Amino acid sequence: MTDERPTSRFFRARVTSITDLTPSFRRFTFGGDDLADYGDPGFDQRIKVIFPTAGLSLDDMPTGEDWYAQWRELPEHARPPIRTYTTRYVRNEVSEVDIDMVAHDVLGPASDWIARAVVGDEVLIFAPTTAHPDLSYGIDFVPPARSEQIMLVGDETAAPAIAVILEQLPRDARGVVVVEVPHPGDAAYLPVHPGFEYRVGARTDGDRHAHLVSVVEETAGVIVPAGRGAEVEEIDIDHDILWEVPRTAKGGAALKSAPLYSWLAGEAGAIKALRRHLVSGLGVDRRAVAFMGYWRLGKAEN
Repeated sequence: MTDERPTSRFFRARVTSITDLTPSFRRFTFGGDDLADYGDPGFDQRIKVIFPTAGLSLDDMPTGEDWYAQWRELPEHARPPIRTYTTRYVRNEVSEVDIDMVAHDVLGPASDWIARAVVGDEVLIFAPTTAHPDLSYGIDFVPPARSEQIMLVGDETAAPAIAVILEQLPRDARGVVVVEVPHPGDAAYLPVHPGFEYRVGARTDGDRHAHLVSVVEETAGVIVPAGRGAEVEEIDIDHDILWEVPRTAKGGAALKSAPLYSWLAGEAGAIKALRRHLVSGLGVDRRAVAFMGYWRLGKAEN
């Protein structure tokens, strides 16, 4: 019998506990009978969280089949804020989901909710269901079947996805993790994988991306195989999304094997600079690297 349930849908979830993991990472555990059907394809599975605000409730969010188009058609002041996160843990047997979020100065509706949330508050989560566990459109970690090394790169917004990837990679996987975080104590957030070297650094005031860019350039210069630089299309990150994930027509990895597979995610300015350095400067095969610049300094991300 064919399972008629949708691949993804909205879940209404209630905060059941809040845990400060490090100075910047806060874990929200959500509950609700609905979450028994919450899917977990793994790795860097993207989800969307819709937050209520003082002027907008969760009931103002379109949730039908064309929800995103309907949301875009709403006046800007009438759009419930949407942000992208990664599922950290799912416990279907008790209808619970963990999502780790970055707690920082209040700059918008998401950071305001994170700072003020208490047990009992609700959000909407657009996420996969358990109906089709082998089918997901939100996973961008698509390495070749054989990768001699894996390089995982990101700022604090990408750290939860990197954490899940590290936990789910086989123990014989090898590579390096480069992460920039707001506070030295945030380094403790990442799980330990025996095959990876960790180069995690705290951000210096007024010098965002300095650690990320310099360490990736230094590390890549050592581990990237010699190649011929390729020309990359310059993307206007103030107007377009920098998102380049190589896949085959069937959705799998673009290569069968590669000496290095790189996954880079975070603020678009840094990812754009690293994309140019790796592809144009070092000649990294574009089929063996994923770039995701999904937010931009000074601009809201949906």
